Amino acid sequence: MVSLTKVLRVLNVLIGIAAIALLAAGYWFAWRPLPQTSGRIKAPISSEGRIGRDRLGVVHISADSLEDAAFLQGFATAQDRMWQMDALRRLAAGELAEIVGPGMLEADREARKLRMRRIAEQQYRTLPQGDRALLAAYARGVNFYLETYRDRLPLEFHLLSYEPRPWTVVDSMLVGLQMYRELTTSWRADAGHAAMLMAGDPAKVSFLFPTATGDAVQPGSNAWAISGKHTATGSPILANDPHLQFSLPATWHQVHLQAPGLNVAGVALPGLPFVIIGHNERIAWGVTNLQFDVQDLYLEKFDPQTGRYLYRNRWEQARLEREWIAVKGQRPVEAAVWVTRHGPIFLNENNQYYSLRWAAAEPNGFEFPFADINRARNWEEFRNALRRFPGPGQNFIYADVDGNVGYQATGKLPIRRNFDGNLPVDGSSGEAEWDGWIPFDELPSIYNPASGILVTANQNPFPENYPYRVSGTFASPHRYRQIYALLRSRQKWTPEEMLAVQKDVYSPLSHFLAKQVVAAWDRHKSKDPSLEEAIELLRNWNGQMEKGTAAPVVATLFYQHLLRDVAEKAAPGKGLAYGFQAAPAVVEKLLREKPKDWFEDYDAFLLSSFADAVDEGKRMQGPRIAKWDYGRLNTVTLAHPVISRLPWIGSYFSIGRVPMSGSATTVKQTTQRLGPSMRFVADLADWDRSLQNITIGQSGHILSSHYRDQWKAYYSGKSFPLQYKKVKLEEELRVSPR
Repeated sequence: MVSLTKVLRVLNVLIGIAAIALLAAGYWFAWRPLPQTSGRIKAPISSEGRIGRDRLGVVHISADSLEDAAFLQGFATAQDRMWQMDALRRLAAGELAEIVGPGMLEADREARKLRMRRIAEQQYRTLPQGDRALLAAYARGVNFYLETYRDRLPLEFHLLSYEPRPWTVVDSMLVGLQMYRELTTSWRADAGHAAMLMAGDPAKVSFLFPTATGDAVQPGSNAWAISGKHTATGSPILANDPHLQFSLPATWHQVHLQAPGLNVAGVALPGLPFVIIGHNERIAWGVTNLQFDVQDLYLEKFDPQTGRYLYRNRWEQARLEREWIAVKGQRPVEAAVWVTRHGPIFLNENNQYYSLRWAAAEPNGFEFPFADINRARNWEEFRNALRRFPGPGQNFIYADVDGNVGYQATGKLPIRRNFDGNLPVDGSSGEAEWDGWIPFDELPSIYNPASGILVTANQNPFPENYPYRVSGTFASPHRYRQIYALLRSRQKWTPEEMLAVQKDVYSPLSHFLAKQVVAAWDRHKSKDPSLEEAIELLRNWNGQMEKGTAAPVVATLFYQHLLRDVAEKAAPGKGLAYGFQAAPAVVEKLLREKPKDWFEDYDAFLLSSFADAVDEGKRMQGPRIAKWDYGRLNTVTLAHPVISRLPWIGSYFSIGRVPMSGSATTVKQTTQRLGPSMRFVADLADWDRSLQNITIGQSGHILSSHYRDQWKAYYSGKSFPLQYKKVKLEEELRVSPR
């Protein structure tokens, strides 16, 4: 018989061999691809440049020309985020199924239907020569990385068994188009609006879909600037925290670029050169989404057999575009798209043919003005650079070292003469066409307001007497009013104190709903004792959406049931389908005005929805309401799309399920899907007192020390100095011309 000692010895040897093999694989596939960040290399640039990295891995680049700076930024970004960049261009172009498999086929179909790559190629042909040269220099930098790291690409490429193709200017434009798409997709709301109209009371459904009221709540961002009369130093402070979908790696890449006429620091999008949000030696700027509607659906009289459609009593021929979608492990799948004068054809659930018109697809001339924005030295130069900004429509907040603050709406926004754009329109009539773009000089703009405070939180910036039709999913004034009230509540602000405003979790909407149901309870004669504990929680609640507390759970579930019940009243059978982004403000308006044609007894309606909410809460978190925890309801998971799927070790490189404070209606707008993608505070008195942090970390490499070294600070609402004049480099790579 084999002794137990021998068996254990063999097992130990096998475990040892497995451990050595695992370490060897980790070294070869995850450690070896880490970028070279010190020493010297030669590259195709005009003169010597430098790529330094500070203690957070933030990239500091110095070069002797703008093109060399763009080249080095492309190289350094690829060092940190090459797989993310490749995934972004594939997501935009509809090419993910090629590397992932059939699970991504529907996402690819939609990208092909939107014609993303065709749009990028079309816009490339009209790209100004100066913009093209800088984007080409960035692409050369990315390709130099691919050339020099071809034998040690990031782990994701090995796990998915493919090699990235060379980077092109069109790929950078695809990355920009993907952000455009994320920030302007509104056609689904228009289609949902139409479906509810078919099923319900037209007046009530119209109430649920207000047009340009400024009362909508949706994923958005915050930015503000305060003049020196409100600060401790007498110089302005600017703050910005864009709210986007959580991602791993992080959405933004931090960079500091120096070249003749350029000294700018902030965040960039992986795949695009220069700084999107940040500051230079004289000015600082931040952005939020304008949320003006730049998409329209047209109901077409269309023959799918011939591709002919009716327009102004004449038949026109749609263009058929055929493509093949590569699918890993399967045969390619054909994607055929008919394209009308309005855009690509979609077939809806009622077998109606819609075409989609989108500002990004118009042959209006794509431009990339961020090199000019990065070099602007005053308000006039800044606005002149923004004239070239094509979209998506954005609110830009501005401050400068001379003490000025400003606001400018930007982007190419369609002029609608005969319609609002919030419902599908008849494509055959020719009466619902766009009439060019709103002139830049007529877009909302403010410079040095008397209050010394400028705030944009996605609210409607267009005045009531605006000469053009305004349509969009503008955010409710809740966040705007809360930020403004906080900023007005005291003087002598410092940069560090701006973080407290950015992480504020008071929800005016939820607090209002809590007061409404408590008042209804107090007025109602018959009281259900099973609801009393929940009512008393809300009676004493301060409206703070804090994890670890029970009242926000009650308030959140109550709102969700109210929303469903209101939608059911307007369109029976469609209650669960109502997801319009204006919904929270619609519910608030309904409860403030209490129109008689909606509910005979609003107190009974409120208490019925409340009872359903409490019952659901008990099923979710147990019968003891006081023990409920909002952090269990509002959780965030950041999972790497590839590495998280590795058995045993994949979850180690993800983050979650993490309990979060905040909600869709708080300044710190946090849900399970989105939250602040970075935090930025610029001190115009001393640039080195400015603050910035992203969600996770600079690097996409799982074994890098910068993979998630910013997460703890982000989660706790802290930040880091944005090194600018006093830069302390931990590593420096010198790049010489070949």
